[in-house]
Amino acid sequence: MQRILTDKITGLSSWHGAQLQNDSSWIYPLTQEVITDIDEGLAGLKSRNLTYPDFCSDDFPLNQASPLLKQCSVEMEDGRGFVVLRGLPAHRYTEEELQAIYYAAGLQLGTPVRQNPNGDLIGRVMNVGDLTKKDTRVYETNAYLPYHTDLSDVFGLLCIRKAKSGGLTSLVSSAAVYNEFLENYPQYIGLFYRPLYYAHLGDGINKSPVFSYHKGKLACRYLRQYIELEHEQQQQPLSSVETEALDIFDQITHSPEVRLDMMLEPGDMLFANNYTVMHSRTSFEDYPEPEQRRKLLRLWIKMPNARELAPDFPGQNGFPPPQSR
Repeated sequence: MQRILTDKITGLSSWHGAQLQNDSSWIYPLTQEVITDIDEGLAGLKSRNLTYPDFCSDDFPLNQASPLLKQCSVEMEDGRGFVVLRGLPAHRYTEEELQAIYYAAGLQLGTPVRQNPNGDLIGRVMNVGDLTKKDTRVYETNAYLPYHTDLSDVFGLLCIRKAKSGGLTSLVSSAAVYNEFLENYPQYIGLFYRPLYYAHLGDGINKSPVFSYHKGKLACRYLRQYIELEHEQQQQPLSSVETEALDIFDQITHSPEVRLDMMLEPGDMLFANNYTVMHSRTSFEDYPEPEQRRKLLRLWIKMPNARELAPDFPGQNGFPPPQSR
């Protein structure tokens, strides 16, 4: 049985969005040397007829970006938990080239992992789904995407095109949410350490707590829709107290004081630690022309410096290879 943390979390990971709105220290500009390095990496792939995903980190070394990416790794695990790399001239590259650049960055940070049973290492976030169908994933629509974490140590987004209007990306510090509960709703803390049923967590795994404190670090896993779905499938409805606690959780994440809203510009690369940062997206209006519609690429990455997780907080880095399912 793991210990329940009863002290507030201090340090960089417990940030509030209102404090960072006018602070650009979380935005890391790419230098011209890094852009030149990227161009040389693409030329090297082309000369050897290599394309995504059939190349390794040595094939696209990103030597000039290496110190910056190492800094990003430290920031995600021991700092605020997220970074935005800005300055990639997305208009200069084809979508295939952007895919290769993004995958190369993922290889330098850690190991890209599969995002679905089909084995995709890069996901495409676009408005292509049908909201009337129950199995449509929300990220495939233009609807509001609730705050959640993904099934990997780190998630990343590379913006190719923005929407006609809307589509803000929003981040929340899980430590800030935890501190809010300790200060104002301490009676609910214990509930979040109890394993809840959780859909799509992985093969043979369907229970996980929302919060876990292990070896000095807090970890969070949250997607209310999947919690409610699996409790329904297990015929184990959430209690009124659990529902009340989750309602307060959602209320805190939506607070303008807590959340950090940002518009990812074309070429922006966002990377964030899933155990310390939850993310969301506002609804948006797309262009009628398919070639102008909002489009982002998504990475899930297993990190070499990721925190150790408690036994009752099962680690999950993506999906197994399709052939083993």
